[in-house]
Amino acid sequence: AKINYKIKNMKKLLLLGALLTFSFSNAQNLIAESFDDMTVTLGVSGWVSTNQSTVIGTNPNWNSGATVFPAYAGTSYAATNYNATSGANTISNWLISPALSLQNGDVITFWTRTVDTPTFADRLQLRLNSTAGPNPSTGSTDLGGFTNLLIDINPTLVAANYPNVWTQYTATITGLPGVTACKVALRYFVTDGGPSGNNSDAIAIDSFTIDRPPLSSASFSLTGVKIYPNPAKEVLNIESSTEVLTKVSITDLNGRVVKEASDNLSQISLESLAK
Repeated sequence: AKINYKIKNMKKLLLLGALLTFSFSNAQNLIAESFDDMTVTLGVSGWVSTNQSTVIGTNPNWNSGATVFPAYAGTSYAATNYNATSGANTISNWLISPALSLQNGDVITFWTRTVDTPTFADRLQLRLNSTAGPNPSTGSTDLGGFTNLLIDINPTLVAANYPNVWTQYTATITGLPGVTACKVALRYFVTDGGPSGNNSDAIAIDSFTIDRPPLSSASFSLTGVKIYPNPAKEVLNIESSTEVLTKVSITDLNGRVVKEASDNLSQISLESLAK
């Protein structure tokens, strides 16, 4: 399971509003999509690719990659690029999960990257449809039921700000009234994109998962896990009398994982982290 614990920061103390995610061995996996074969993803697995760009281009759908750069895991990945539209227009290309029963505390994880040397800016959004309602259908500004923005990678469209190596992002579901039928979407969203535009190159998504922790964050303090000092500057000490920790991840407020550890979990060094 992954249990989020907020830690405040002063100066370089841990991370400004960073999230600590603890992985225990008894996580419940709700969905795991490798995107190795997009025919299977869009057929058997029930995902939907819908291109709502201003003008539809010559490569309208999310498709299988692994020809531009190697996959993060497996043999391929989900990919889309500037040819999602034509000319210079707004790209709004959606990859939408099947309906899932989600609840607060569920953790979404995926890996993404762009080309090795990005010249044109890319952008990706992770969005939640908390009613499992309609998909976008009326153009580049239509969100359908996906009104909840969970992650927005490179919203200011700076070419160097989209990762050009495989990078992990995570988001934790909040705000649901209980177990709720939902859909999750990855939206390639670039203004002034296309073959004649000033933005858009290519992006890839790999290893998309949603996991449910066995314990809610509200019960975190009762599980016998101690974290100290708080705030932490150089070393973070973790003690657990009731659970066996298997991994610790530290993410920034954009969901980007900045540090992971899977051994020596009782004492995590923070010296390599940026301010």
